[in-house]
Amino acid sequence: MKVRIATRKSALALWQANHVAAILQALPEISSTELVPMSTKGDEILDRSLQKIGGKGLFIKELEMAMQNGVADLAVHSMKDVPAEIPAGFFLAAMMKRANCRDALITRSGEKLNDLPQGASIGTSSLRRQAQLKMLRPDVRVTPLRGNVNTRLEKLENGDYDAIVLAAAGLERLGLEHHIAQQFSVSEMLPAAAQGVLGIECLENNPALRELLAQLTDISTARTTDAERAIARVLQASCQSPVAAYATIDNETLTLTALVAHPDGTSSVKDVISGDARDAASLGEALAARLLDNGARELLDSIEALHD
Repeated sequence: MKVRIATRKSALALWQANHVAAILQALPEISSTELVPMSTKGDEILDRSLQKIGGKGLFIKELEMAMQNGVADLAVHSMKDVPAEIPAGFFLAAMMKRANCRDALITRSGEKLNDLPQGASIGTSSLRRQAQLKMLRPDVRVTPLRGNVNTRLEKLENGDYDAIVLAAAGLERLGLEHHIAQQFSVSEMLPAAAQGVLGIECLENNPALRELLAQLTDISTARTTDAERAIARVLQASCQSPVAAYATIDNETLTLTALVAHPDGTSSVKDVISGDARDAASLGEALAARLLDNGARELLDSIEALHD
């Protein structure tokens, strides 16, 4: 079987696609792999925030269309960028073993968050990161930052920001971890749902490929991802919403922590649930219901009103 992999053209997306291609190539059923690099609307429109142009789903729409049109067989995604609801006809066939889930602070001279001057400018387009930065340092100015990893690093070097925040996994995958001044603990900055997880999507009506890709799934990662994504699904949160979720599994017990926070850091709702890891999605749904009972819906509605 020959497999064609739809991918964005950024260095990180190409690394991820090549990583999956190499693993697939080792399977006896696969005769060859081919990358199908594509430009997406999310990559092309850099002068506006993702919230204003339709969210991170813009990074995967063109890849899904390539599969639908028979140009590609599968797509590799950073799962934190994948909307909670998958469009009809598509299927998440594999969840690969989670890499580093943490967020990283990058500064020009290696300063940590507490070393930055009063009112320092920190670049990120994530409201989740913004909210938690403001909770840690209410004085900092959080400024929008778009572009691929290298573009963002260049903007920091050019002095556009005093610091920027990126996912540690992306930097590590590109061999750029030497830029990291500080990795936030999950208690300081709770990650996005499925941060550090690579997912593989294919068409639902391709059982042979689905069965093949299932071999790449890491069961623990699939369960923590199910739990975390259930939070976003029940809260009807987009990839841009200031919602964080992080699950761990110890001896078949899954512990899930979730946070909804105002981007200015002044108000938040946080809760934790534990239970049987086999009930991952149900645990996520139950925790999301508790968050809603504690005011998460009103908080999210007030934030959406600000960004309309």
